[in-house]
Amino acid sequence: MPLASPEQPTLEDFGNDVWWIVLIKVLGVFVVLVLMTLFAIVFERKVVARMQQRIGPNRVGPRGYLQSLADGLKLAFKEDIMPALADKPVYFLAPVLATVPAFLAFSVIPMGPTVSIFGERTPLQLTDAPIGVLVVLACSAMGIYGIVLGGWASGSAYPLLGSLRSAAQMVSYEIAMGLSIVAVFLYAGSMSTSEIVAAQADGNEVSFFGWEFTGPSWFAVLLPVSFVIYAIAVVGETNRAPFDLPEAESELVGGFHTEYSSLKFALFFLAEYINMVTVSALAATLFLGGWRAPWPLSIWDGANSGWWPMLWFFLKVVAALFVFIWLRGTLPRLRYDQFMSFGWKVLVPTALLWILVVATMRTVSRETDLSTGAVALYVGVPVALLVLAGLLVASRATHRDTRLMAADAAAGEVHAVDPGAEVLPPVGPSRRPTGGPTRAEGGFPIPPMDLVVPPSPRLRREPAGGEGGAVVASGRRGTTTVEEDSSDA
Repeated sequence: MPLASPEQPTLEDFGNDVWWIVLIKVLGVFVVLVLMTLFAIVFERKVVARMQQRIGPNRVGPRGYLQSLADGLKLAFKEDIMPALADKPVYFLAPVLATVPAFLAFSVIPMGPTVSIFGERTPLQLTDAPIGVLVVLACSAMGIYGIVLGGWASGSAYPLLGSLRSAAQMVSYEIAMGLSIVAVFLYAGSMSTSEIVAAQADGNEVSFFGWEFTGPSWFAVLLPVSFVIYAIAVVGETNRAPFDLPEAESELVGGFHTEYSSLKFALFFLAEYINMVTVSALAATLFLGGWRAPWPLSIWDGANSGWWPMLWFFLKVVAALFVFIWLRGTLPRLRYDQFMSFGWKVLVPTALLWILVVATMRTVSRETDLSTGAVALYVGVPVALLVLAGLLVASRATHRDTRLMAADAAAGEVHAVDPGAEVLPPVGPSRRPTGGPTRAEGGFPIPPMDLVVPPSPRLRREPAGGEGGAVVASGRRGTTTVEEDSSDA
């Protein structure tokens, strides 16, 4: 495999560092992730405020840039509340199970070439393996356990519903994300993150009607369908808007972390943003050339050597984070059935079909002795256009009835939604005291005005001290009322 830089690390360069270099790398990865989390929070609030034409955080620190640090300190000093019905060991370990895999996944991400640290030559990557990308997928799968166990151990219905939604969502979109990466493996010939970066080092020679030129080497250009599927899947994988159904505040209060506060909530918060940074870094590694400088910066001989590649790498990560924030500030939340249907009926079949196309292209390239770029130009681009056109036609056919009804409703011909069945009496002394129109006639359903909600069987009543009024006690199990105490006496 040709390497564009002699400082490009290979698998043989890992596992040979002295112990203090390993400690420096571990500490460096931890510090980088924490600082990127603090930056991402402020960056998100600033960008969304800009989109919504408001100021955003501007009090803490210069221009409000220390707001995320203040938020972290606030969470650290808040009261830690333990629900009475919580499974305490699992409730305590769930945030840890969500956070630790998020840190581990970043250990195989290459941030730069081989550099010198205090005289020792070492790659700017903690470790690598022949299956390095699978380590990231395994860590993201382990993070689901923390979310599911957190919702179950809280002892409440809403967190449990949020955790079940999250389990179904993350498993579904993790399949699409894994399938999108298979095409990268076929092109790079390896699952090692450092070798995937090396495979994007040199451009592809393309001959177009006698005109020869060097084509792009980034897999985002060579494998556009994989890149689009990956970009959509990781938004659902990280529970970000518009796919933040496990935390749908309008439906589930707060999702799986409703019963968490203080540092435990901060760990869930930290895990979400670290996952955002990790999938952004993985996108830069798999599709955007990794730590290598983009054109025209790559013309400079020193752009891909020394410590400069770290700058290009983190600029790509910040650009991917901006896309996350951009989606949150512009797109509304999807309905849950639409969201799951899109994942299983669109992303997964498209990813499987694209893998078949890429495998065919690789076989044609090998058997006909054509360059990869020529096969991609003559075979891949037409097939990709056909796939996208088929998806567009299928989408329009699926939603044809909805579009026709919406057009008729806009013209005033029919109601966009058929009137519902009559569920309340048309007129009655207790239901419709005003004698207004019924629901079938265009009126609104009116609830009974004399509704009395029965007291919860979990709550106890005891007389207030003095005037004999009734107050509601704390509701904890095992409490007794004053009448029970007096009868026992």
